[in-house]
Amino acid sequence: MASLNVGNLGEFLREQRRNAKLSLRQLAEAADVSNPYLSQIERGLRKPSAEILQQLAKALRISAETLYVQAGILDERDREDLLQVPAAILADSSISEQQKQALLQIYESFRKENAQQRVADPPSAASAE
Repeated sequence: MASLNVGNLGEFLREQRRNAKLSLRQLAEAADVSNPYLSQIERGLRKPSAEILQQLAKALRISAETLYVQAGILDERDREDLLQVPAAILADSSISEQQKQALLQIYESFRKENAQQRVADPPSAASAE
């Protein structure tokens, strides 16, 4: 896994914010972060947590995985793999819609927990083989 790529992440966030026609202040308010903090993220000066990335993704109406990839928390290949699981759950005709939604919620909660853990405790270069 790569280290947090905050420069490219900041540029990407700024581009997404502008595409959504939001001011820095509007996005900060929608994502429940301070205006100066968001500005520092956009300028590549701060490393946001997975939780903050998730809040920003929700406010921008983009997937959190997209931001995780941009931040280097998640590889593009991992993202593609992640999309296969929900698709398989939704395509399974042997389970009810309610069961599908329950499985998707459980899966999503595990992914969020693991992403937050990866940001809080990134693996060292020696342990990554």
